[in-house]
Amino acid sequence: MTTFMPANAAGRLLLAASLQVALALACLAPARAVEMRVSRDAIERTLKQQLFGGAQGRYYLKGNPQSPCFTYAEDPKLTFDQDRIVVRVKTHSRLGTAVHGACLGLPLSVPAQVSLAPDAEGETIGFRDARLDSVSAQKELNFLLTPFLSHQVPSNMKVNAADLLRKALEGSTASSGYKVTLDRLKIHSIQINGDSLVVDVDGDLSVK
Repeated sequence: MTTFMPANAAGRLLLAASLQVALALACLAPARAVEMRVSRDAIERTLKQQLFGGAQGRYYLKGNPQSPCFTYAEDPKLTFDQDRIVVRVKTHSRLGTAVHGACLGLPLSVPAQVSLAPDAEGETIGFRDARLDSVSAQKELNFLLTPFLSHQVPSNMKVNAADLLRKALEGSTASSGYKVTLDRLKIHSIQINGDSLVVDVDGDLSVK
């Protein structure tokens, strides 16, 4: 069992974990799979890097930091609930009409929530079946939140397991004296177990 965390490719923990997976893959019979574990924190960190990497960790659904009227989401939190991943965000809005640099409207601060099912997409850990568990009752805000939660959030949570492993293996020559390369990786199944995604994969490695 190996834990994968999206981090700097030169990080010692990721490199050590990836080399363990590499050795396991190299020793397996063609029909057998090896188990990888991707932590909840790793997926949350990926989402923050991909979607909430702007100023102050905000993602603007409408407007920008200089706009008098705006809507933005921030502070994403992931939890696992049985066989689904739950993503909660905080949303802040000032909806109305911009007049002379001010927004004539009321401020709103509401939580929003979507749940997703993990899914295998070739080399990629993806997500499907988005269910909007909590959105605003305000029509204009709901109009912005619905595509954000159901499309943009799951699209930016995807993790390419093969790319992570290849980046980690780039340092294999210096650390072990062998050049280990990943030629192929295929994800067979994904399920939630405790605080991790358990991913069954197989692949082909070259050692020189």
